[in-house]
Formats: sequence, structure tokens, C-alpha cells
Amino acid sequence: MISHLRSALVLTLVMTALTGIAYPFAVTGIAELAFPRQAHGSLIERDGKVVGSALIGQAFSGPGYFHGRPSAAGQGYDAANSGGSNLAPSARALAEAVRARIAAERAANPGERGPVPADLVTASASGLDPHLSPAAAAWQAARVALARGLAVEEVRALIAARTEGRTFGLLGEPRVNVLALNLALDERRPMR
Repeated sequence: MISHLRSALVLTLVMTALTGIAYPFAVTGIAELAFPRQAHGSLIERDGKVVGSALIGQAFSGPGYFHGRPSAAGQGYDAANSGGSNLAPSARALAEAVRARIAAERAANPGERGPVPADLVTASASGLDPHLSPAAAAWQAARVALARGLAVEEVRALIAARTEGRTFGLLGEPRVNVLALNLALDERRPMR
């Protein structure tokens, strides 16, 4: 009986050391060597100061900035409270929220015609999506150009330059990182 307990205790300690200490340190070390930027959260720095992550959306407001997807995470883009609203497509609350967002986008972009792109009025599953479709970014181009005193073509060129293609050429959809696009705008013509 004692020998069985001793064997069980030794096996538990060995497996704890292997799977709880050695393996996590090995994986972390490999990640640090192979993917250092990603291992540190894909942080974006400007002038030696961290301004955000390429992986987590931020709330931008004002006419001179591109607005990202609405966030269902906490008070908005709260990484500690990530998650969708869990509202069904048939939920009245979701329909009302989308209608209110459409009205807000139309008010913020009065010159735009046609339907508001879906990713400007619906939250992503995580509530932290840092990307927009190129169509959603283009839909806001006139407002941003007017607020910054730029030509619309210049803003559209910035969108095109910051558009990421499909991963490996086939996964996902083309997308624009809102933080990177807004930082490029700040470099081109800072807000007054």
C-alpha cells in the first residue's frame, strides 16, 4: 500500500514539474524566439510609447478618425470583459441597437449613400475586433477627409495601402486595422 502511494506521489510530482513548469517555459521560450512581436501582444508603439495592440480594437470618436466595429465587451473594447452580446438575430434588442447604430452612422457620414456596411453596425463575437472591411473604411473616407483637410482620394489611398489580404491568400476576408489606419492619418495630417 505504501509503495503504491509513494509511486503515485512521485508520478504526480514528476508530471506536475513536466506539464506545469517545463512545458509552459519551453513553449514560451519557443514563442519568444520564433514570434517575439506576437508573444508580447503585437503592441504598437509611437515615439517610444505603447498606443495599442494590433489585435485589440479601440474606441475612436470624432469626425477625423475612422470608427471601428461596435463593441459588446463591457463598456467597449474591455479585454477583461470580452464576449458577444449573445442576442439572437431575431432579438428585438439587437434589431433596435442596429437601427440606432445605422442612424448614428448616417448622421456622422451625411454625404454617404447606400447601405451602411454591416461591420459598422454589428459587434463582433469577441467585442474586440480591431479590423474593418475595406468597404466600411471607404464608407467613412469622405467624413475623415473633410475633417482632416485632405482629398478623399488621398484618404482612399491610405485605406488601400493599409488593407491586409486574406491570410495565406485564402483564409478570411480583406481587412483594415483601424488603429494602424488612424495612426497613418495622424502621421499624414495630425488633428488640430
